[in-house]
Amino acid sequence: MFTGLIRETAKVIDFSGNILTIKAKHKPKIGDSICVNGACLTVVSIDKESFKVELSFESRSVLALENFKGSVHIEPSLKLGEGLEGHLVQGHVDGVGKVTKIEQHENSTDFYIAVPQSIYKFMIPKGSVAIDGISLTVNEVGEDFIRLTIISHTMKETLFYTYKTGRLVNIESDMIARYLHNLTTKKNTDKRIEIDRIMAIY
Repeated sequence: MFTGLIRETAKVIDFSGNILTIKAKHKPKIGDSICVNGACLTVVSIDKESFKVELSFESRSVLALENFKGSVHIEPSLKLGEGLEGHLVQGHVDGVGKVTKIEQHENSTDFYIAVPQSIYKFMIPKGSVAIDGISLTVNEVGEDFIRLTIISHTMKETLFYTYKTGRLVNIESDMIARYLHNLTTKKNTDKRIEIDRIMAIY
């Protein structure tokens, strides 16, 4: 579990096959979960200056892999007892969106992101969303897009300052919205409904 608050912008050393090598100040242990550009990945190897994470076939089929180069967002997993400053992020990317428009304002920047229809139903005005692992608020929901307002601090502390129109981004919808949608729309058995109800509480 993660919070969507980026702890570090790390450097990609190599990405070959299913192994991504990252150089970072953060020093994980083998087996640790770490969120990289919004995807929960497992550390499989470490050395003095870098660590390696493995991407499954499933992960490689749903992520914007072209962004796993240069610099990436990373966040270590949330430890029991730590404060939740963003929102609950699982690191399970639902789909890939695209930046379609950027509007600069006095002290903030609006990003319009085209959202796949498969996850559009989870986008709620003033609700939460994770974009490339960053916890953000959805300010507007259009017919096929969401509008995000990025403050100056977030622009400086993340890679958003590098984003251009046409960039693909990893999107994770709000976990609570997913559970509620499943509870209210699926024809489930009583046991399945009870399991989803319990999960939604957490």
